[in-house]
Amino acid sequence: MSGKADKDGVIYLPGEQSAAQPEPAPSFDELTPREIVVELDKYIVGQTAAKRAVAIALRNRVRRQKLQPEMAEEVLPKNILMIGPTGVGKTEIARRLARLAGCPFVKVEASKYTEVGYVGRDVESMVRDLVETAIDMVREEKLDEVAERAEQAAEERVLDLLLPPTPVPGDGASRALEVAHQEQVLRTREKLRGQLREGKLDQRMVEVEVRERSMPAFEIITNQGVEEMDINVKDMLSGFFGQTKKKRKMTVAEALDYMIQEEENRLIDMDQVTRIAVERAEQMGIIFIDEIDKIAGRESGHGPDVSREGVQRDILPIVEGTTVNTRYGMIRTDHILFIAAGAFHITKPSDLIPELQGRLPIRVELTSLGEAEFVRILTEPKNALVKQYTALLDTEGVKLTFTEDAVSTLARYAALVNEQTENIGARRLHTILEKVLDEISFEAPDLKKKTIKIDVAYVTKQLADIVKNQDLSRYIL
Repeated sequence: MSGKADKDGVIYLPGEQSAAQPEPAPSFDELTPREIVVELDKYIVGQTAAKRAVAIALRNRVRRQKLQPEMAEEVLPKNILMIGPTGVGKTEIARRLARLAGCPFVKVEASKYTEVGYVGRDVESMVRDLVETAIDMVREEKLDEVAERAEQAAEERVLDLLLPPTPVPGDGASRALEVAHQEQVLRTREKLRGQLREGKLDQRMVEVEVRERSMPAFEIITNQGVEEMDINVKDMLSGFFGQTKKKRKMTVAEALDYMIQEEENRLIDMDQVTRIAVERAEQMGIIFIDEIDKIAGRESGHGPDVSREGVQRDILPIVEGTTVNTRYGMIRTDHILFIAAGAFHITKPSDLIPELQGRLPIRVELTSLGEAEFVRILTEPKNALVKQYTALLDTEGVKLTFTEDAVSTLARYAALVNEQTENIGARRLHTILEKVLDEISFEAPDLKKKTIKIDVAYVTKQLADIVKNQDLSRYIL
């Protein structure tokens, strides 16, 4: 268990907040476009044209870093427009690309934004979100650097709580008595240190001075209402109110986690973190704008969609290159890579305003997925669905295996349902597999027979009636 510090340096005690730790990204400086595609192939089936486009875009960033500063400033990223139905890999390609490169990455939906003057999210918030992501990334990197020192310092502080300082013999005491006293304290401390590291003291209660969050009601208001303000009221007023401290009883294990977080905050230079993060967001950031087709089309001047073209015009300067005010200062968007995506079922890319079209020069079309692609998606990628479900049930001691025919049948049913109802691409596989494994997943802890083979007969038994009944499959599959 471990605590977490927010951006204001306030420590959350164990149990008050949890956050997923991002996995570290590999170095990409020496990856060629071909090697980038190979890396993407490990997770995404097909869509070679889209993979090539993003691989070139990523490699151009590496090339740009090797140019003279004057020339590098002139080389702008070639933004990409992905066109294809839902569930074919548009978002996954962008997300995996960002993770591969270790770049700050945010995914936003164009339909969530409104034109200036309407109630809703301001388009500039996508840049603010990108900077926040960069801050979190850099802070995690710095945490790894200071983790060992923070643990050592926290351990000493916990030992001080367990073994408070004892009076030293007075001036009249002999030197021998003083030395003996110091040696006894040192032996006791080292004994406690060994017990602490072995976990023998984890449940002992100690009293710790903690910083508590002030003005909870005000916190709620600012979190909801000041997100888009140029000046963050929380930051402006924090100096006036400060932070209060109080004594709190907790176990040694909780105290150690809390103090590690405090020491990490003390050792990390947040000014340096901010500088690095701002530069990384400006030079390496990727913003993925999904559902851009939802804001395409010309307005009739009335009705609920009257602001769609206005949203395009608000997005345009950000994609062209402008400065956005954030709590960390002004952020330039000139060198941020924008990847826009949409299904374009009803509209077409030419329905976007001409200026925005011109800022998305690279266009790639992603193809629909069929039965053959579904078979590969189920088995080939590192995170293939069959591998995921097998690993999940293995935690219950259930050894699950799929025959080749069963996988082919799953793919055929998914393709069939996509044809008969809405085509949601590979996402249909999640629904199909959940239905097939519903009984096994529910009964797994109580099963006496722990080895189960999923064959064609079992798949057909679970799905045949539903697939035949089109009306029913619309609701269940």
